[in-house]
Amino acid sequence: MPVVELKIPNLGESISSVTFSKWLKPNGSVVSMDEPLCEIETEKANQELSADSAGKLTWVAQEGEDLAVGAIFAKIDTDASGQTAAAPSTPAAAAAPAPQTAPQITGEKTYATGTPSPAASKILTEGSVNPADVNGTGRDGRITKEDAQKAVSNPPAAAPAAPVATPEQPKPAAKPQPTAAFSRNDRRERMSRMRRTIAKRLVSAKNNTAMLTTFNEVDMSALMAFREKYQEAFVKKFGIKLGFMSVFAKACAKVLLEMPDVNAMIDGDDVVYHDYADISFAISTPTGLVVPPIRNVESLHFSEIELKIKDLAVKARDGKLSLEEMTGGTFTITNGGVFGSLMSTPIINEPQSAILGMHAIKERPIAVDGKVEIRPMMYLALSYDHRIIDGSTSVTFLVKVKNLIEDPITLLMDL
Repeated sequence: MPVVELKIPNLGESISSVTFSKWLKPNGSVVSMDEPLCEIETEKANQELSADSAGKLTWVAQEGEDLAVGAIFAKIDTDASGQTAAAPSTPAAAAAPAPQTAPQITGEKTYATGTPSPAASKILTEGSVNPADVNGTGRDGRITKEDAQKAVSNPPAAAPAAPVATPEQPKPAAKPQPTAAFSRNDRRERMSRMRRTIAKRLVSAKNNTAMLTTFNEVDMSALMAFREKYQEAFVKKFGIKLGFMSVFAKACAKVLLEMPDVNAMIDGDDVVYHDYADISFAISTPTGLVVPPIRNVESLHFSEIELKIKDLAVKARDGKLSLEEMTGGTFTITNGGVFGSLMSTPIINEPQSAILGMHAIKERPIAVDGKVEIRPMMYLALSYDHRIIDGSTSVTFLVKVKNLIEDPITLLMDL
């Protein structure tokens, strides 16, 4: 058949629909086989869909539309595949001089022209570089990750302008502030699919679990001294810094295997116990919070955990986590301390039964052997499902984790 229908693929058992985010190719353009056509957003990650055949593209789906798995999002007329060289305004026609194409296509106002990819957008934002100052070398003038890295790291003309522009722009912007303060404008935006999914799951966790939170505090002095003493040798041997997260993960994994109720989950009228600790880590991304797990934490070295956390964080912020990397987990750790949170009550990550909340380290006066000393202290919170975890179990779990953190040698010696 000359016309090929492109459908939303099956992306996993738990995914029945997607949100059509962006078109990467203009309607009516001639595309080649395997060329990225669009981006879709699932409840777990973003993904690009490519052309199954070469030919002329016809849009069916609209940006922002929700589509079921199997729904048609585009059609390709394969009889038009030979028009690639003749098409005057299609990306295919401009494909030969790739670096010069981006400025020429801007007149067409295609979506991709001058638009940074998610990874490129993050790099440009952190480097205070305006996307308008970057020449995109990707398809249709799209700004790639490499373009962004070059723009940030090679500041021949752009970098001097960025520091000068950023201090000067806020000053004129500050003058109309009284007017802005009395603005009555409203803005309505559709929630992303990930944000909608997060909302549903949080409400579900609140409504479907008997959630309770217990607190404790941990003296971080010993762990901080331990890390400072061995940090240089650790970096030299493993190529990554020893952070607090890997130590907390190992401590939790050890106690989870000792106290299987905290590591279990309810399935109907059954309780499912796990002889392993797959710990999910809450990672904040521009589109929402994701909690990819690290499997068998109890069997991993501190360096392996640190490397896996770093890898997951990079993928999460670049929107490149696979569905497999997002699935599973028997327990969750979230660290609100990186944002300055002093104390919180984290919500359980269903179908898990417990979540540990770490918080900011603050120097506080505490009693030590009858004397008042200033120590770096952190509040810990354990939210748990009271249907499966008793109060005494939750308190004991938190105390055991606290003791391991305050004496990290016992963790290393598996005592």
